[in-house]
This record gives sequence, C-alpha cells and structure tokens, in this order.
Amino acid sequence: MEQKTPGDASSGASGEDVTGGPRRPARVALFVLALCFALSVLGRGLGESFTVFLIPISENFGWDRAQVVSVYSLAWLVSGLTAPLVGRLFDRSGPRTVYALGLLLLGGAFLAASRAQSLWQFQLSIGLSVGLGMALVGNVPNSILLGRWFGPRLPTAMAVVYSAMGGGVLVLLPASQLLIDHFGWRDAYQWFGIVVLGLVAPLLLLPWWLLSKGSPNVVQKAQTELVDSGWTLASAMRHHVFWALFSTFFFTALGMYAISAQIVAFLIDSGFPPLQAATAWGFSGVALTIGMLGISTLDGLIGRRPSVLFSYAISIVGIFFLWLLQWFPNYWLLTAFVVCFGSMIGSRGPLLTATALKFFAGKRVGTIFGTVWIGSGLGSAVGAWGGGLIHDYTHGYNGVIVFALVSVVLGMLPFLVVPALRR
Repeated sequence: MEQKTPGDASSGASGEDVTGGPRRPARVALFVLALCFALSVLGRGLGESFTVFLIPISENFGWDRAQVVSVYSLAWLVSGLTAPLVGRLFDRSGPRTVYALGLLLLGGAFLAASRAQSLWQFQLSIGLSVGLGMALVGNVPNSILLGRWFGPRLPTAMAVVYSAMGGGVLVLLPASQLLIDHFGWRDAYQWFGIVVLGLVAPLLLLPWWLLSKGSPNVVQKAQTELVDSGWTLASAMRHHVFWALFSTFFFTALGMYAISAQIVAFLIDSGFPPLQAATAWGFSGVALTIGMLGISTLDGLIGRRPSVLFSYAISIVGIFFLWLLQWFPNYWLLTAFVVCFGSMIGSRGPLLTATALKFFAGKRVGTIFGTVWIGSGLGSAVGAWGGGLIHDYTHGYNGVIVFALVSVVLGMLPFLVVPALRR
C-alpha cells in the first residue's frame, strides 16, 4: 500500500488544486500564469484588432484618419486613467470580480459597436468600454495576482503575460481581416461580442478561493515586508522614482503607439495587400514573445539597466527599417521591421513592472502601480491620436516616424540619468 506523506492532504483549504488532487503550489502557479496569459491575449488582442478595422470603418463613414484613430486612442486613455481604480478594486474585491466585470464590458462593447452609426457611439463602445475592459483584464490585476505566486520570479512570469499581446495580435489581427473580408466589419464585431460573453460563466466557476491566495512562501515573505514598507500613494508620488517610471511608460507608449495604431494602414498604403499587411503585423506577435522572454532572460544575465537600454536600441533600429519601407516596400525590410520593432514593442514592460512592484511594495501597491500605469495608457492614447493628426496634416508618415523616434529616445532617458534606475 502506498504511504501518504503529510503534504498529501486531500480536501478543502488545506489543499486541493484545480485538478482535484493534492495541492501543489507550483502547479497552481502555472495555472494562474496560463489564466493571466489567456486573459491578456483576449484583452490586448481585441484592443489591437482596431488597427484592422480602421480602414473599413473610415471608408464606410467617410471619416478622416484622426477621427477614426481617436476611438483607438480613447481606449488606451481610459485603460490608463482607470488603472488606479482597477488596482484599488482588485485590492478590495479580488480577481474574480475584476476579471468578470472586464469580460462583461468587452463583450457588451463589441455587440454595441456592431450597430454603431456615429463616431460618438464608437467612442463610447470601442473607446470607453473596451478601454475599461482591457484595464480590468490587463497588466495591473495580472501583475498583482502573479506577484502572489511568483515573488522574485515575477519578471519572468510577467514576460510571459506581456507576450500575450503578441499572441493576441498574431491570432486576432488576421482573424479580424478574414471575418471582415467574408462577413463585413459589423458581423465581425458581433462575433467578438458573442464569444467574449460566452467566457464569463466558465471564468466565474473557477476556484478563486485557491487562485487568489497565492503561494504560501511568497505570501509569507510579502507579509513580512509589508510591516516595513508603509508606502502610500501620496508618499510614492513625492518620490522621484515614481515620476521616472511614469515618464518611461508615457514616452515609450507615445512612440510605439504613434506607429502601431496605423501600421496596417501604413503597409497597405505602401503597396501590400490588406490581408498580407494584417498577417505580417500579426506575426509581430511571434517576434514579441521571443523578444519579451529574451529581454527578461538578459535581465538575469547582465542586469536591468543594460537590458532595458538594449531593448530601446533595437526599437530605434526597427523605426529606421519602417522609414525605409515606404521607399523600398519589400519582404526583407518588412521582416526586419517586424522582428526589430515587433519584438521590442512591450519588452520593457515586465522589467518596469517588477521594478515598480518591488520599489513600492506594500499594502497599497495595487493603487500605486495602477497610478504609475496611467503613463502607459496616456502615452498610448496621445501617441495614437497624435500620429493620426500628424498623418492628416502632412499627408504622409515621415512626421509620424520622427515623432515616434523622439518619443522613444525620451522614454529611455530615465535609465540614463536617474540614479535609482541606473543601479
């Protein structure tokens, strides 16, 4: 007869995992990681899918580029501005409430958008509701939940989750173009809404009593550190590291989203067929996953500051390849751009997130990190909208590329001049 060990308790809070067997923290942690990854794929993929819908909606209503991009930029603005509220809601109500509310908002928003007839209706549905939905299933709640399970390994876990943006882009951008080609953009939005709402019930049935409590070792260590930290939002905002991280998030997103919001349209205008353009940018998801994990691995080998600066250098090279593409539209340059720019578009996120969570560790870390995250949402919104305005004013993309390049350089400056981030 097989002898049981003390760790083989078989029921209740003492220890069943999601599979019904003896609870193993490592197994539950991997399940939480997979769940956060799936939610990020859904949220980021649906948000980024608007880059494919941009031209069909613009042609349908006769709106200029800045008007249509304002919907996309509003989504990222709302996602950023509501991040502190999401962090506070997570601190008070837990992940079950936060994630379920996010899926309900996303599903309802796409159903509403499928019947939209005016710009304000798109701004309310795809802008306001999708933006809030992305925040509720996005990086702020995911980073807090994963922090309970992975502790010092959080940068690696967050690299996996941040790479979900790549997975979402890889799957949902070509899928969006196929749905638009076969059924039209309205039916494509309707299908998005139905599928997302169908996921709410399975999400609610998950064993949240287990998933939200965290690894015993990580939680015990965190509780010990909470006694000494004492950070509040007010005290954090008086510290220069808070604003250094805020500006890094802001300017980096400003540069990246000035380009990514219009990248499918840019490729089409450069002579690539629509499905080919959407698929090419979709494959940036593969590059992003590799880049995300690569930069996080590099962090453990050479340190955080060199890894972050290296990622910015690759992004700048990618912007240069994009500039060349409008003059020499060929697959070699397209591949080089996708590999360089696509692989680095979110590669700094896990390292910046881990830096913020470690520096401001405490009972209010969700609220503090959510407020820092405003920089990312604000930069994404201003970058996307500003890029659209620059395109309409100049009737080209050179101004957009220069704007993006300057913003990316400004984003890396804190890691060159702020002592706390240079160490």
